[in-house]
Amino acid sequence: MKNSADNGYDVAPPVLKKRILIVEDQFIEAHDLQLILEKANYEVTGIARSVEQALEQIEIEKPDLVFLDIMLRGTRNGIELAHYLKEKYIGFIFISANSSKSILDQAKTTHPYGFIVKPFRDQDVLTTLEIAFYRQQYSLESQLIQQFQLQKEITEIINSNLKTDEALLAFAKTIQTYIPFDYLEVGFATSTHYDKIGIIRKKIDLYQIIDSKKLSQIAVVSEKELNETYRKSKLDKEPVIYSEESLIKNLQESPIKALITHNFGIKSYLVFPISVATIQSYHFTFYNRNLNVYSQENLKLVRSLEHIFSQFINKIYSKQDVSLPVEKVEIKSKKTVSNTEDFEGIIGNSSQMISVFNYIRKVAPSDTSVLVLGESGTGKEKIAQSIHALSPRKDKPLVIINCGAIPENLAESLLFGHEKGAFTGAMDRRIGKFELADGGTIFLDEIGEMSLELQVKLLRVLQEREIERVGGMSSLKIDVRIIAATNKNLEEEVAAGRFRMDLYYRLHVFPIMVPSLKKRKEDIPDLAHHFIKVYSEKMGRKAPNLSDFALQQIMNYNWPGNIRELEHVMQRAILLTDGNTIKEIELSMSSKMHPEQVSESFSIKTILENERDYILYILKKCNGKISGAGGAAEILDIHPSTLNSKIKKLEIKREIS
Repeated sequence: MKNSADNGYDVAPPVLKKRILIVEDQFIEAHDLQLILEKANYEVTGIARSVEQALEQIEIEKPDLVFLDIMLRGTRNGIELAHYLKEKYIGFIFISANSSKSILDQAKTTHPYGFIVKPFRDQDVLTTLEIAFYRQQYSLESQLIQQFQLQKEITEIINSNLKTDEALLAFAKTIQTYIPFDYLEVGFATSTHYDKIGIIRKKIDLYQIIDSKKLSQIAVVSEKELNETYRKSKLDKEPVIYSEESLIKNLQESPIKALITHNFGIKSYLVFPISVATIQSYHFTFYNRNLNVYSQENLKLVRSLEHIFSQFINKIYSKQDVSLPVEKVEIKSKKTVSNTEDFEGIIGNSSQMISVFNYIRKVAPSDTSVLVLGESGTGKEKIAQSIHALSPRKDKPLVIINCGAIPENLAESLLFGHEKGAFTGAMDRRIGKFELADGGTIFLDEIGEMSLELQVKLLRVLQEREIERVGGMSSLKIDVRIIAATNKNLEEEVAAGRFRMDLYYRLHVFPIMVPSLKKRKEDIPDLAHHFIKVYSEKMGRKAPNLSDFALQQIMNYNWPGNIRELEHVMQRAILLTDGNTIKEIELSMSSKMHPEQVSESFSIKTILENERDYILYILKKCNGKISGAGGAAEILDIHPSTLNSKIKKLEIKREIS
């Protein structure tokens, strides 16, 4: 097509410059940053000295990205502005000087696309900016993938013939991957009585339905009191997230949420009300036991799927009989999750591991790079295997490389291959690990041990998606998904100059933190029995039982070697056991030198701890009975409502049965 404004030649459309806003109250630093950006062909839309100025400039012209100083003039800081930018889907990079660790930790909760430290170096600024735009693009692609996948899975439930309770459980399991919850409350917003359904997650594949009758039993209130509490509650009319201060305020306005929060240990929740075909309001409330779990990305996802949510509600309530049978309150969803099948033999039902499983499910369908973090022996390789097994690449190779075990003089040849005659001893062409993994996944274990020279070459693979064999004359395009793992603190390695910052941000797009065994002790019995079974079968003998004393030993030990150490200890225990019971565990020398301090029957406690112990003692004597003759309140000589308040304040849990 000819352009009349030129000499008859085609004219390419102008490349639009990326627009950057600088929010920095120090004049010299702000202008130094501006010069670096403009020299690199970025457009600086302005320099703001305060949060107020930044908000004014964003109203005039929305930037593609913001460089944001944490400490600013006035009463409002950069972290406060960061929350606003998240709501507006504007990416940002924090500028940091001498901020304390607590401030930096607070800044990290806003999930910036990067940090730069004063004084600025040109290359650091431009590299961080490049990575920020890369991560921003991934974030948008990830949202679209999640939206498509969730819509597909909910549509399958709609088209199934599941009964109402089964459909709700299937929905809960499906949504869990995208919007994690410990308790999900669903139902129509009536004005007269509480008629909602709760779904509590007890294990990775086990959910329990809590109807209003069950909730009143758990909360130790009558159904009449439950309805009165609900009638006093303010109902949200728009999607909203509550955490920290906003949660405390909402609990005062909505006592029904306070009741749920206190009884299930909730610290944040997301409310999503929608209108359905019957012109009624239906509410989904996702409750979580952790702080600041929900983000604007979660809200954006549910808003984008409002139509499919509405279809789901209309389908499951289209039948006349929608009541949930009281006797059927605990159900395993039809599509159960098998640890050995879906998660490559990873054992664990602790809340920490459930979070890891959710992350695996979320990231597996995409091609994004993953960084698996955790102590040695926590099972990082199994995480990589699970991501690969659940990805579209599962039928292609998974190539595993231990970066700490590669001889430096052979590293490049091992990873990228070499041509015949490339160096002395190269008698034949060799195909490298990356080429072998083409179409599949490559797992780089102990990435923190990789040399700086090799890091540069790996960065090129990530950026260009191509390799070059040693001695080769041309590049080869490859299609490889990279998963890396380390037990090192890569931020400290970057600061010390041992790990490239640009590579760190390339890999840190989707980090997964694997908890140490001492942080998930509730998984120890399952892990121990698993290893006993595995090694007994290998030895061709009947699996011995684990005595109560032996179980207490392994529960009291802190496991510095994590799962790997537990595996070796259980293998040794089987070898040392002649009978049908493992009576005692012989732990490592370190445990004998530094045994775990078992709590004594007497210790100095606070007044609140003593009060808590005494109330627990009385409750056990009364078999949990609160009010009435022979109840705990009568023995303690206090009103039942006062006792209930103390139980909640002292966080005394009542078992859900």
